[in-house]
Amino acid sequence: MAKILIIGAGFAGHTAALYLGSKIGRKHEVTVVSNRDVFSYLPSWVWVGVGHMKPEKTVFKLKPVYDRKNIRFVHAAVKEIHPDAGDQYVLADEVGSGRETRLDYDYLVIAPGPLLNFAGTPGLGPENGFTHSICSYPHAIKTRDAYLALCERMKKGEKVKIVIGTGHPMATCQGAAFEYIVNVHKDLVKKGLRDKADILWLSNEPALGDFGVNGVQIKRNGHMLRSEEFIKSVFNDHGIRYQIQTGVTKVEEGKIHWQNYEGEEGVTEFDFAMLIPQFKGQPFKYIGKDGSDIASKIVNPAGFVLVDGKYGLPYPELAQTPEAWPAKYQNPSYPNIYAAGIAFAPPGPISKPFTNKNNLAIAPAPPRTGMVSGTIGRVVAMNIIDAVNGREPSHHESMTEMVAACVASMGDSLWDGSAVTIVMRPVVPDRKKFHNEYGRDLFISHLEMGLSGAWMKFMLHHTFMWKFKARPGWTLIPE
Repeated sequence: MAKILIIGAGFAGHTAALYLGSKIGRKHEVTVVSNRDVFSYLPSWVWVGVGHMKPEKTVFKLKPVYDRKNIRFVHAAVKEIHPDAGDQYVLADEVGSGRETRLDYDYLVIAPGPLLNFAGTPGLGPENGFTHSICSYPHAIKTRDAYLALCERMKKGEKVKIVIGTGHPMATCQGAAFEYIVNVHKDLVKKGLRDKADILWLSNEPALGDFGVNGVQIKRNGHMLRSEEFIKSVFNDHGIRYQIQTGVTKVEEGKIHWQNYEGEEGVTEFDFAMLIPQFKGQPFKYIGKDGSDIASKIVNPAGFVLVDGKYGLPYPELAQTPEAWPAKYQNPSYPNIYAAGIAFAPPGPISKPFTNKNNLAIAPAPPRTGMVSGTIGRVVAMNIIDAVNGREPSHHESMTEMVAACVASMGDSLWDGSAVTIVMRPVVPDRKKFHNEYGRDLFISHLEMGLSGAWMKFMLHHTFMWKFKARPGWTLIPE
């Protein structure tokens, strides 16, 4: 009997667990260890953050689902991974009691989600700083409370400054920040308060609508449409100011310090700010059989797990080398260790990086969340099933092959709401396969805004909550 251990129960880890439990859970031991005992549907936290959805509608308990799917659940925080052959195990502290528990494994999936590196920007974050976030369940609730308090100030006639975007020169997840800024705009319009707010988009993107993926491009009726033009039109229509090519370096109460591509330094004042932090890998200790630190064999300096990618290529070469991106998500030093979702180390950025004259790198990191995370979770599960059954892992899906779809809410009303529907193939440009400057399939790629997108966003919430609860027919719903 093989022992399969999954660290993390987010989009990637939970998806991997459901496939493994369903397919081999009766014959083999499938265990999930997570410091949270609930699954969280992150895409709907944008609605939590403006008070339009109750937080409890975005979460559900994991154990009842796992009990039905032949999966053991351990509610504990992982601290050490011991990967050497003959004695492979993970040490974790049980949540609540603090007791140390040992979990042995034959195959390990590392999918704990990101470390929210608020400390990477002095003064950033809701705990020890002056900004807010929608990147975790408690943070989304705090953001909601702060935003609604701001609205009360505006109702009394006060004019306020709102800043939304990225809070670190190397942050990613611009899509979540975009959703939040347009939902704030829509909510203020409905409340009759929009004239009381100056709203600024502050981002490290090289261009509007870049989103860390070198933008989205489509071709219809012989005309090229780029996400830069699209988002610029949205912001201009909504009266949202924007400042891109900017890295936040420090936050003080009511003040955001930044540098831009030109090396200029500046300060932006705010009354309310929601800024996405940098993501890093979880700070697990990787310990060899002799007690030595072997982290360099498993993770890069940022804590992301090294997999079957080609690392160290300069960006111009990487942009022309689609095969540099991993396809199996398998660690080369320890082939029984896989990484899924945000946990795997990308070989480099998707968007062109930039370093200013002050030697500050300002570049969005590659997004690896949502649909991408779920897809990788499935690929990893299928490869482990191959290995358990004595076959070579045969499932490959690089981000240079993946189709990704995103529905970005621009107001949750099913009557006058809207959403941007984005389809991109592939996520990472493949300029060898697609012979255009963007390296994308311009026919499949899609970009559209309208009320139908609001309905789709609403349906996706309920459809994916059904899927992640492993209800009947869950496998028919694509990742």
